[in-house]
Amino acid sequence: MKFWNWIKNEDGRTLYLDGYIAQESWFEDEVSPKEFRFELETAKDDITLWINSPGGDCFAASQIYTMLKEYTGKVSVKIDGIAASAASVIAMSGDEVLMSPTSILMIHNPSTIIWGEEADMKRGIEMLSEVKESIINAYEAKTGLSRKEISQMMDRETWMSANKAQVMGFCDKVLYTENEAVPEGLMNGFMFDKATVTNNFMGKFQKMKKKDEAQIKVVPDGTPYDYLTKRLDLLK
Repeated sequence: MKFWNWIKNEDGRTLYLDGYIAQESWFEDEVSPKEFRFELETAKDDITLWINSPGGDCFAASQIYTMLKEYTGKVSVKIDGIAASAASVIAMSGDEVLMSPTSILMIHNPSTIIWGEEADMKRGIEMLSEVKESIINAYEAKTGLSRKEISQMMDRETWMSANKAQVMGFCDKVLYTENEAVPEGLMNGFMFDKATVTNNFMGKFQKMKKKDEAQIKVVPDGTPYDYLTKRLDLLK
């Protein structure tokens, strides 16, 4: 099943990437990459790429990123929902990257499933390390941020609003706004990571529990505080 769709229009072509990138392994699929390349190269006009995807196969993202960077026409990326994980890599291929004011961009470390003995685990760690370095290349080329800063953002699994993505250099403009430049001192766009969210919840639960521990034993939906606290500890 294809995760992309082409629409021909007067101004060029529109490519939609929706949902999970490569439901089945793109790496082991000889048909999908060739089909995508064929459809991409059927014309040379400009492309508008709309992205709404939670991510998926990093190897598929890498190949699509490269195909779009090699494309002779202009590629304008527009994120209307979410561009997370592998989808954020594809987004970096655009000659310009624009985000809807309600959209989200997320970057994080690559992951995989490894089975075997100690040597297999070590090889898996080495492989993931190199895959991360290759992903950083795309972010670095777009943003101009240091590799160390990007690596730390990936470690934290960083989520960015359109405004924050523009501040950080991941997008060039927020759609439907008049100003293309980032307003000086803009800090109202949000950027957060898993640890921040988890710690925030932990703090709130602890305050509620201390406030009236003798009387309040459960949260409004009936879930015990102790259970929620243990779950949040696991997430940390």
